[in-house]
Amino acid sequence: MRSTCSLYIDVGYLLASAATRVTGTSLRSGIHPEYAKLISSLVDAAEARSGLPVLRVHWYDSAKNGVPDAQQERIGEIPKVKLRLGRFGVDGKQKGVDLRIGLDLVAHARNSASDVFFLVSGDDDLTEAVEEAQVHGVQVVLLAVPNADGRPHGVSRYLIRAADEIDTVDGAAVDGAVIKVEHPPVREPAAPVQAPEPPLPTAAAAVRPTPRDLAAAAAHCPTAPPPTSVLAYSSSTGSPAHLLPEYQEQEEQDRLLDEVVMRVLSSIRTSASSEEQQQLQSARPSIPSDIDRALLIDASDALQVYDLDEGIRYRLRARFWEKHDES
Repeated sequence: MRSTCSLYIDVGYLLASAATRVTGTSLRSGIHPEYAKLISSLVDAAEARSGLPVLRVHWYDSAKNGVPDAQQERIGEIPKVKLRLGRFGVDGKQKGVDLRIGLDLVAHARNSASDVFFLVSGDDDLTEAVEEAQVHGVQVVLLAVPNADGRPHGVSRYLIRAADEIDTVDGAAVDGAVIKVEHPPVREPAAPVQAPEPPLPTAAAAVRPTPRDLAAAAAHCPTAPPPTSVLAYSSSTGSPAHLLPEYQEQEEQDRLLDEVVMRVLSSIRTSASSEEQQQLQSARPSIPSDIDRALLIDASDALQVYDLDEGIRYRLRARFWEKHDES
């Protein structure tokens, strides 16, 4: 049997990473992919990387009740593309996609379907499947989408360690296969502007304490607890650089979360129709699953934390509605 390579594409990862390159956020609704061109660029990357022809492209996505929509049917008709669908759960989250990828990796490795498997995904849940496939003698290479800095976007460190190698596809080829969705902005009637009344002077506002005054007051207060600190490390040397108070670490984290929220809101306002924006407002305080997923993915990438704790998730979702009302 001739030597070949095979592609295993996690569509959720691929489109989220492509959207991040084009719109700054992983919200899939912000882009319109040209799927044939996108698949062709991945095939070219796999064949150039391995020097082998592609046997088959396995395309993993979700569908309502596992039934393909019109777009997915057209993708399944592309030569060498095998459509593999999970389903959407009642909460809007995809179900069964990771399981299908993992089972296929192991089964195809056991049957020696190809010599090299190219996995386009960053999901930590695929680590064990990659390791099991390698037991059967195949090479598993991660094909990641690069971020704006040229580094692999959104790939678990565990998955990187399990794979034989990691490489990135041509970012320009991804950009050329993706179109940014833009709808006309929703116009709202302008509210009458009233001139604010000048504030009344108060005795408290007449004299403001200086930073030196505050420091002196703290020095004379024996009951004031010292600020709790956490150790920070230098990114250039990996050695301890300086101590940051916890509240400063919290402020930096909140700043990054706010940036994530504002990028997602900007993408929504650019790509969503007026009806979709009204549906978002009517769903409040819930956040639609696709938007919530984009928030979590982008926050994980911004904070460099693969699994966000509940405290960060709560603050992220709260900040979404706060910034939504402010802008």
